[in-house]
Amino acid sequence: MERSSIILSETILNIYLIINDDRVTQFRAKAYESDEGDEVKIKFLKSRALADFESAYRFDAPINSKGEFMQYRKFARLEERGMHFQLFEEIFQRFKVPENPLVCVTPVVNGDILAEEV
Repeated sequence: MERSSIILSETILNIYLIINDDRVTQFRAKAYESDEGDEVKIKFLKSRALADFESAYRFDAPINSKGEFMQYRKFARLEERGMHFQLFEEIFQRFKVPENPLVCVTPVVNGDILAEEV
């Protein structure tokens, strides 16, 4: 009897990092289901980055004890250490994604979407 391989669909996310005046003021996210390979998924997310922004769900960005938004350089330091995903926990829970989800993070700086061209 031949065993067939089963390809499972995975939730993938376009995540937007909203930066205003050098502070992370909001996150946005849009989810898709895909059973393609990782390269195809990444290319797809990048191709949708500009179009998805307006319809993406909005999430609060973290604030400190003084009620201030995180400076972007602090986010960048977390990103360098691979710890920035901790800030996306609410997004991951909302879309019920597994551990280590495939995401495309697009910065939006002072209203400009800095999406990579595909």
